[in-house]
Parts: sequence; C-alpha cells; structure tokens
Amino acid sequence: MKTLEEIKKSLESTYLSHEIDEKLPLIEEINRLKKEKNAILLGHNYMTPDVFFGVSDITGDSLYLSKVAAETDADIILFNGVHFMAETAKLMSPEKKVLIADLKAGCSLAESITREDVKKLKAQYPGVPVVTYVNCTAEVKAETDICCTSANAAQIVNSLDSDTVIFLPDEYLAGNVQNQTNKKIISFPGRCMVHEMYTEEDILSVRRQWPEVAVISHPECNKDVVAVSDYSGSTSQMSKYIKDSGAKNIFLVTECSMGDNLRTEFPDRTFVSSCRTCPHMKKITLEKIRDALVYEQFEVKLKPEIIEKGRLAVQRMLDLSFK
Repeated sequence: MKTLEEIKKSLESTYLSHEIDEKLPLIEEINRLKKEKNAILLGHNYMTPDVFFGVSDITGDSLYLSKVAAETDADIILFNGVHFMAETAKLMSPEKKVLIADLKAGCSLAESITREDVKKLKAQYPGVPVVTYVNCTAEVKAETDICCTSANAAQIVNSLDSDTVIFLPDEYLAGNVQNQTNKKIISFPGRCMVHEMYTEEDILSVRRQWPEVAVISHPECNKDVVAVSDYSGSTSQMSKYIKDSGAKNIFLVTECSMGDNLRTEFPDRTFVSSCRTCPHMKKITLEKIRDALVYEQFEVKLKPEIIEKGRLAVQRMLDLSFK
C-alpha cells in the first residue's frame, strides 16, 4: 500500500494543496477500513485521481480488472467503476462479497441492450457466434459465446471459426473492428454517451491549434474520429502508446479523468484536454466508498444461472487474451 506522502504526491498535478489536505483524512480512513475488512478496491482508469491514486489497490482497464477479479483472495471486492464492471467481478468471484459505492453508477452503453435483444438476434441469425463487449450487463453476457474488451475485440472476432459474427452492443466499436477483419460484422445501435460526442471536426480543430499534437482516441468513438487519430486503443493501450511514442503534446479522445490520471504518470508531457465527463463514473466518490465499506452496502447479487453462463463468456475471453 502506498504511503500518505506518495498519495499526496500523486494528487499534486490535479488538485490544489488545500483540496488534497481535505481529502487525505478520508483516504486514510478508507485505507484503514480495507485492512480491517480484508477488502480489495479495483479502480477503473476513468475514476477521479483521488479515488484512482488514493484508495484503489489495483487500477487499469476492464480487461485487466476482469482478470484481477478472478484472482483476488480478498473477502470483499469493492469496484470503483460502474455497475456492469462490478457485475463482471461477481461473475468471476461468485463466492465473494462484491460491492459498488453507488448502485446508480450505470452505463449508457450497457443500458442500450437487454438479454431479450440478444435472444432475438440469435433467433434472426441462427448459428452465428455472439461476441459482446464487456460493457454490458451480466444478463447480456449470459447470452454470449465470448466477451471482448476494446483492447482485444479484433483478436476475439478473428479467433472465431465463422465468416459472420454478431458484435454487441457498441456500433462504433463494431465499425472499427470491421476495419480489422474480413468477417462480416452484424452490429447493434448501442453507443457510449461520452465517446459519441467527439467528432472529426474536434480533432481537426485541435490539430490546427497544436500542429505537433498526437491524437489518441478510444475505439468507442466513431470511425471518422479514429481515421483522423494517430492511434486508437483501450485505456491501457493509450498509456503504452504515450510511453513508447515519446509524443510530448497529447490529445486524449476519451473520458477526461483518463487525462487527469496520466498527467501524474507522465509529468513531462502536455495533455490537451477537451473534457468529456461520464456522469455515471463520477457518482463514485470517496465519501460513498467509505460508506460502502463501513456498512458493506450495495452488494451486487446475481442469479446462479446468470453467473454460470456469464462467467463462461468472460473466461473464454481471458483464456484467449492471457495465453
């Protein structure tokens, strides 16, 4: 666990000194509670820096956190992210108590599709394998042959022995995967409310102001945005690209807390920001995390049938991704 001084240092690039001083007592309390309750806190890259650096034990993108959820020996998993992520943790650790700090921390993309929608598509295209992006509910995963993340979507699609694949629910990610495969992709009209706001003109405007900027977009953006970007990848792939490319000026086309957190990791880079915020991610606060641990509240519960089927879809993804 990081020391208080290390935490304080990691917050200096995004908070004023008095803001940090106000947060530290709560951070200390949460970290004490974790020890007392043998709890592990998983933090997605879109968490605010106080949550990301202050109290999350393991941080990363959804693929990495899915893997960690299956391996932890903690009694309690508190997922600092949105509800479908906590459900995925429950799928992978059904015997553990999985909590989320706010039950209303949903996801526009996950809420765009239901289990019944998947059943209808399967009936319409019998025998066609179904790939679902992990940004969906456990019930949708239960109707899935295999899950994927933005990091491994093309790999998963190309691994299937079929010329046609149903890819759900993100239509923009499906379009970007289509450019990386010869298979026919059958998509669904689901979108992320953050990434769909970005346009090609946003990128071109930034380039006019910052001619040397490296534009890094998330594949949940539409294909026109991806086409004018220097690189497109998952949040973990974005971080790797920044490290490997040596780019000094960076425009991140994703949720804005990603930029806040990377400023700490790469203090020598300049991040040009057009802040698009996910209101669902921002429901997770230090105060709510503390209360979730104190009262062990907002437990994620799933039916045994959903756990059995949904876990299989996620495990197939992990087996392919971590050979």
